[in-house]
Amino acid sequence: MSLIRGTSLTGFPELVRTLGGAEPDELLRRHGIPRTAVGDFDSFVDYVGLLRLLEDAARETGTPGFGRQLADLQGIEILGVVGAAARTAGTVRHGVAIIGRYLGAYSPAIQIRLDSEADRPGLTTFEFRIVAERLPPHAQGIELALGVALRVLRLLLGSTWSPLGVRLPHIALVPRAEYLAYFGTRVTFEDSIAGFTIRSSDLDQRLAPDPTTHDALIAYLEVIVPAGRSTVKPAVAELVRRLLPTGEARLDLVAEQLGLHERTLQRRLAEEGTSYAEVVDGVRRGVCERLLRDTDMTLGHLARELGYAEQGALTRACRRWYGAAPLAYRQVLRGRVSSPSPPGGSGDQGTMEESRR
Repeated sequence: MSLIRGTSLTGFPELVRTLGGAEPDELLRRHGIPRTAVGDFDSFVDYVGLLRLLEDAARETGTPGFGRQLADLQGIEILGVVGAAARTAGTVRHGVAIIGRYLGAYSPAIQIRLDSEADRPGLTTFEFRIVAERLPPHAQGIELALGVALRVLRLLLGSTWSPLGVRLPHIALVPRAEYLAYFGTRVTFEDSIAGFTIRSSDLDQRLAPDPTTHDALIAYLEVIVPAGRSTVKPAVAELVRRLLPTGEARLDLVAEQLGLHERTLQRRLAEEGTSYAEVVDGVRRGVCERLLRDTDMTLGHLARELGYAEQGALTRACRRWYGAAPLAYRQVLRGRVSSPSPPGGSGDQGTMEESRR
C-alpha cells in the first residue's frame, strides 16, 4: 500500500461542504479514509484511495477543478518538518532540493525533481511524479500536487511569481482560460510529464536562512529518511520512461547512464526479483494505460511514445496486457463499455523479446 500524510487532505471536508452536492464524511468512508486522519500529520492514508477520493469528489460536487481548489486551502505546512527545512535553506533551489530529497517522509509514493534543460539554457524543469503502480484515473491528484507546488514556490519567490509554462499529462478538465488564470502562464496538455518550466535564475534567489534551525531539521530528517542502499529498479524505470520515445531504451544505454556494467545491472535487478525486460514491459504498460485514458493521442503517436517501430507491436502488447485492442481498451478506461475478459497467456514471449530490443 502506498501511503501519504493525512495533511494531504487538509481542507477537504470544508471544500466539499462549500461546493455542495456531497457529504464529505460519506466520501471518506467510501474510500476507506478515516475522518480523524484528515489534516493530521501523524496519520497516514492510502494514497491510491486518496486519488480515487479526489476523482469521486470532483464528480459528486460537479467541480472539474476540484484538485486545484483544494490546493488553494493548503501550503508548505502540509509537508511538516520537510517544509520547515526547505524554508530555512539558503536558496530556493536548495529548498526545493531538500523537499525532493526528504519527500519520502511525507509520502514514499511521490517524487519531485529539478532538471536543467540542455536544449534551452537558463531554463529548468520541475517535475512531479507518482511512483505507485497501477494507478486509477488521477488528474485531480496531479492538479492538486501542482497547485500546492505553485503555492510553495510563490511562498519562496513572491505571491506574484508564475512559472514560464505548465505541463499536464491529461486533457483540459475545464476551459483553458481557467488554467491560464490559475497558473498565470500557458499550459500544455497531454504532455509526457506533470510539472513546470522555470527560469533557473529564479531558483538561485536567496532566502532568509536559519543555519541552526536548518541543521537541526536536516539531522532529524536523516534519522527518519535514512539513505541506505537504494534499489536500482526505480532508477532504471525512470530512464526507460525517458528513453522510450527515442526508440533507444536499450540495456547498454541505461547501464551507462547509471555508471554500471550491463551484467552488474542485470544482477542487481535479479536480486530485486525482476529483469530489464520486465521493467521495460511494466513501464510501457503503465505509460500506455495513462495515455489511452487521459489523452486522445493517435495510436501511431502512442506506438512511438512507447518505443515501438510499428503500430502492430502496440496492438499485440495491448491484447497481452489488457485482453483488448488499444481503442477498445480506451473505451473501457473511460467507462464507456464493460471490461474485457482477462488476457490469455499466449504471445507473451514474443512481446517480451520486443521489449529487450
